[in-house]
Amino acid sequence: MLQSMPPFPPDSFVVADIVASPNTDERKDGLPPDMVILHYTGMQDEQAALERLCSVEAKVSSHYVVFAEGRIVQCVPEARRAWHAGVSSWEGATDNNSRSIGIEITNPGHDFDYPEFPRRQIAAVITLCRGILSRHPQIRADRVLAHSDVAPARKQDPGEKFPWKLLHESGIGHWVRPAPIVPNGPALKPGDSGENVAQLQGMLASYGYGIAQTGLYDEDTRIVVTAFQRHFRPELVDGIADASTATTLRELIETRPIPA
Repeated sequence: MLQSMPPFPPDSFVVADIVASPNTDERKDGLPPDMVILHYTGMQDEQAALERLCSVEAKVSSHYVVFAEGRIVQCVPEARRAWHAGVSSWEGATDNNSRSIGIEITNPGHDFDYPEFPRRQIAAVITLCRGILSRHPQIRADRVLAHSDVAPARKQDPGEKFPWKLLHESGIGHWVRPAPIVPNGPALKPGDSGENVAQLQGMLASYGYGIAQTGLYDEDTRIVVTAFQRHFRPELVDGIADASTATTLRELIETRPIPA
C-alpha cells in the first residue's frame, strides 16, 4: 500500500514522526530564529499533549515534542513561526515566537507531582538541540532559555528539575556553577527598597529578563528572581535574592557570549 508523503520534510534526522500543527504562520519580517525556548507540556497524558499542540481550537503549537521514551515529533518546520511562547519578553523583544524555536518536553509539571525527566528523554533533547544549533549558528548560548525565563509571571516550565547543567556540559546553553547558599546570610526580599534593589533589577534586565528598575522589591521582582532561580540556582527557589543568587547572576553576566 502506498504511504502518503509527510506534510513537510523533517529538519532533523532524529525526528521519528511528522504531526503537522495548523497553528503556525510566517516569522515576522522574515527573522531567522535566534533563540531556543524549552517547555514542559504540563499534562498527564503525552498523546493528549501532542493533540492539543495540533488543535485549531487550542491555538498553540511548538516545533518539536520530545516524549519520555525519547521519541521526537516535529509539528512545525523550523522556518515557520510556532505559537509556543505567548506573551513574553527577552532582551526587550516581545514577539519571541518569531525569533525562536520551541521544544515541548512531555512532563506533567508542577500541577501533577512534577516527576524527574527521564535520562532517555534528556538525551533526545540534547541531540535535538545540538542539531538546531548547528543549523542556526546565530543562536547564542545564553539564548537557550526556559519558558519561565521569557514569561515569568505566567509560566514555571520546564522548572527546577530540568538538568540545565547537563545540557551545558553537552555544549548547549549558558551556565555557571551556582554560588554556595549561605544560611541566614544577607539577602534582598519583598518589601525592600533602595539602590541595592535597583542594582539587582538592573542586572536581571541586563541578562535579558523583562523587569523595570524601580528600586522596589515588588511582586514583579520576586517573580523574576524566582524564574532566575528555577533556571540557574535550582537548589533553593524562594524568590529571595540571597548572596548566592546575586553572585550567580553576576557571574552569568560576566561570562555570557558577546553579541555579534
